[in-house]
Amino acid sequence: MCGQNRGMKRRKASSAAVVGGERATTNRKRSKISPEFTNKPDFLDSLPDDIVLSILSNLSSKAECPADFINVLITCKRLNGIGVHSMVLSKASPEMLAVNAKNWSESAHRFLKLCAESGNVEACYILGMIRFYCLENRGSGASLMAKAAINSHAPALYSLAIIQFNGSGGSKNDKDLRAGVALSARAAFLGHIDALRELGHCLQDGYGVKRNIAEGRRFLVQANARELANVLTTTPSAVKNSEWLAWNPMPHHRHIAAGTSCPLLSDFGCDVPCADPHPANKFLTDWYAAKDGVLGPGLRLCSNAGCGRPESRRHEFRRCSVCGAVNYCSRACQGMDWRSRHKSECVPAMRWEEEEGENVAAAGNINGNGGEEVNNGFVEIQNEIAES
Repeated sequence: MCGQNRGMKRRKASSAAVVGGERATTNRKRSKISPEFTNKPDFLDSLPDDIVLSILSNLSSKAECPADFINVLITCKRLNGIGVHSMVLSKASPEMLAVNAKNWSESAHRFLKLCAESGNVEACYILGMIRFYCLENRGSGASLMAKAAINSHAPALYSLAIIQFNGSGGSKNDKDLRAGVALSARAAFLGHIDALRELGHCLQDGYGVKRNIAEGRRFLVQANARELANVLTTTPSAVKNSEWLAWNPMPHHRHIAAGTSCPLLSDFGCDVPCADPHPANKFLTDWYAAKDGVLGPGLRLCSNAGCGRPESRRHEFRRCSVCGAVNYCSRACQGMDWRSRHKSECVPAMRWEEEEGENVAAAGNINGNGGEEVNNGFVEIQNEIAES
């Protein structure tokens, strides 16, 4: 009985506080806030803009994901204003620009565009890849990649080389093999492993350049050595387990193994773990995965899981000359997919029917002059290569 009376008294007291205009608990919480804290100045307000700008620039260059930077921008109005300064955005890291394909929106597009206009070459490349392949805005995408390539951005140079080799965005007559070789050479000079491997195959096969087998082998060995060095540097534990160094070609590929008992001397390199894909390639992969890989009629994705490039026309990519079941945008993608997956799946099949307009062979000697929209941004790069 006493307990019930006490409960009724508490409820009455609470009701009285509400009628009075405010709960007692609210007054209790407010009384805990000490005036000495509320009267203290905000030290952030006392920092000059130059110092805050320098701090945010350093943060953007080391951000590991977009959220690292966005969480700072939403802290206060001042940080939000300084955070979009061109100096901060120009130093944004590739990880900070790694927009998720499933979260793609107009605001994400504007953010990448703002970073690109601030002079961030990574943003130019990522947005260029998205526009060229996903949004199918070929001219604008190629122009942005060209802007990055002029600033010696190796992945952009190599991506433009793939576009030239395949005539992407145009007809098969728009291929320019010599331009592709020149771009690959420039990217290889900057240490791009895939470009080194592509250039080596071009020299071995006489594809867009005068055939030089010895020089081609040298570039392939250099690509294999660089790839192995990268794995050993980033994954020290790989030194303890060197099983992936053994190269065991499939029976129907024994002719390739002649004289190449060492994997460093092979066309495909060591069976090392594949490097993490570039944010641009990750976006392409996720973009088309959300569509269940469905493209236009007769179009296919590159079979290398870490690439994500789609065909812009039927039979644009080369197919495996043994089984014909897979297709690749480049020889570098073919080598990576062979090591990681296809070597255990490739089975000789009856010669598949030759289809009109196919691009199966790695060798050829086609030099087109079309693709004006795509090549507009490429003229400046050719001038850069000529001067260097």
